[in-house]
Amino acid sequence: MNKAESILLDSVKNLHFVGIGGSGMCPMAQILHNKGFTITGSDIAESDTVERVRSYGIPVNIGHNAENVGDAEILVYSAAVKPDNVELLAAAEKGIPALERSVVLGMMTSKFEMPVAVSGTHGKTSTTAMLTHILIADGKEPSAIIGGKLPLIGGNGRVGLSETIVVEACEYVDSFLQLSPALSVILNIDADHLDYFGTIDNIVKSFHQFALQTSDAVIVNGDNAHAMESVKDIGATVITFGLGESNDYYAVDMNEVNTACEDFTLMYRGKKIGRIELSVPGEHNMMNAIAAGAAAHYLGAKAKVICQTLSKFTGVHRRFEVLGKFGGITVADDFAHHPTELRAVLSSAMKMGYNRVWAIFQPHTYSRTYTHMDEFAEALSIPDFVVMSEILAVRETNTYGVETSQLAEKIPGSSWFRTFDEITDYVIKNAESGDLILTLGGGDVYKCANMFVEKYKG
Repeated sequence: MNKAESILLDSVKNLHFVGIGGSGMCPMAQILHNKGFTITGSDIAESDTVERVRSYGIPVNIGHNAENVGDAEILVYSAAVKPDNVELLAAAEKGIPALERSVVLGMMTSKFEMPVAVSGTHGKTSTTAMLTHILIADGKEPSAIIGGKLPLIGGNGRVGLSETIVVEACEYVDSFLQLSPALSVILNIDADHLDYFGTIDNIVKSFHQFALQTSDAVIVNGDNAHAMESVKDIGATVITFGLGESNDYYAVDMNEVNTACEDFTLMYRGKKIGRIELSVPGEHNMMNAIAAGAAAHYLGAKAKVICQTLSKFTGVHRRFEVLGKFGGITVADDFAHHPTELRAVLSSAMKMGYNRVWAIFQPHTYSRTYTHMDEFAEALSIPDFVVMSEILAVRETNTYGVETSQLAEKIPGSSWFRTFDEITDYVIKNAESGDLILTLGGGDVYKCANMFVEKYKG
């Protein structure tokens, strides 16, 4: 973020958001509106998020139309908006600057004295939500932009009264390099988005640049070699977290019983912060909690508040979200779409005491499915049953020649179907009382979860 860009928001008043109903766009519009900017928006369809935007007093048009641009001085668009979008073209014709969401996010955060950015291949949304929850509970009044809905604030954005803003920092297409945080968190670095980065080395380089752009401190996973490599020779203070006691923040006295949710004592350089009894499952959430606790501690939150809040934290939308129980059958939904995430979620699910676990998986992008085929097969061999849909293309064409059937061949006893209707019928026919039906994926597989709920209700 160069100086000219950072002061651009000082010289304009009217902004138009194309795709304002997106999870990353809505909270930005909310915060800017609260700070006195005149905001308008458009989206392709009505949604709960669009209604929430309107509740702030922001007008939203459904359908994209050149007239929607109006008197905007800047047009903000999300990554989902295509170059031939009629509003983008109208802005170009009028000479109105069109800025991608991450650029404006960088401008916004530069206006706060303490911008905090949570990054990493996995766990960003949960950790950002945990940290936000702690800071609110401690009375620190943060603003926040979270990638998922946090029940405490009834959405994924918050307008606070302080100079602290907590944001989720996404590495895809180097979006997070638009940020210049005071405090950064690097949860982990894993091979993902290789359609853009190409190699893990390039991912590490991007995270290194992100760390270089952090002014005060970087809280980094000391147990993750790639993450530690990314913070070599940076100007900011490096603070480590993890399970190993060589880290600055670490866990001891973890529960020894085979339960899904972890209990542990959070330590800081040999001193006890307090006992945390997590309400969200999995070792991955314990790591997220340690990171959030470390960041909150750095920001001055009280130890008691950190531990109490993390113990009460029940998760965010689409992160092992239980949608209901029907005749003894539990239906839940999770955003996991990378083998590492699937392994963590499914390992936790298998410890929860269900008779059988049904994993309903929607592969997300051809490149990811092709690149990690064997890892997907290994992770999806954990549950009792696996049922898969066709691969969701997202932004890609199938130049890889990869199909779900190829993945199914590597997972003994797995099934796959072309439609959610077929999946729903098959699973409902075979699921029994005591089972867990868990939909998994980064796309629209949540629709399948909702179909299970509707059919069981009916």
